[in-house]
Amino acid sequence: MRTLSKPFRRSGKGWAGEERGSELLEAALVVTILLTFLIGIIWIARAYNVYQTMNRAAREGARFAVLPSCASCGNAYPADTDVQAIIDAALVADSLDPALVSPNPVTIQRNVVLNPGSIPQQTGVVINFSYPFDLYLPFTPVQLTTLTLTTNVQMREER
Repeated sequence: MRTLSKPFRRSGKGWAGEERGSELLEAALVVTILLTFLIGIIWIARAYNVYQTMNRAAREGARFAVLPSCASCGNAYPADTDVQAIIDAALVADSLDPALVSPNPVTIQRNVVLNPGSIPQQTGVVINFSYPFDLYLPFTPVQLTTLTLTTNVQMREER
């Protein structure tokens, strides 16, 4: 049977005795840092998802607001309450609470000049609102901070 040469033998002295457990401590520190980064990435991704949902809801509301009704009905544009209902439905579809939107109801500006100074001038609808996004520390009831996400969408009226 072969014996290991002296540098590869374990003994009570040297590296095996003095550094016992240091690998476990280093691994615990590295895993903690990696999990913190992973959780941070997940929270930022969720905030981006909420922001995209807000943009989609505002675009759907603006698209609905610039569509005139049928020509035989007088080409009237939808009321602000109808536009608000479209925005609320889009928010609810992605599990966001429309009651948290500020200002509530959403600001809908009509006949806004979208390209001032150019000819021909184009008018349209501008919709903007904010939504709070809460950052929580995972597995605890601790709320770290609240981010206010804001969207601003404009769409040209078709005539």
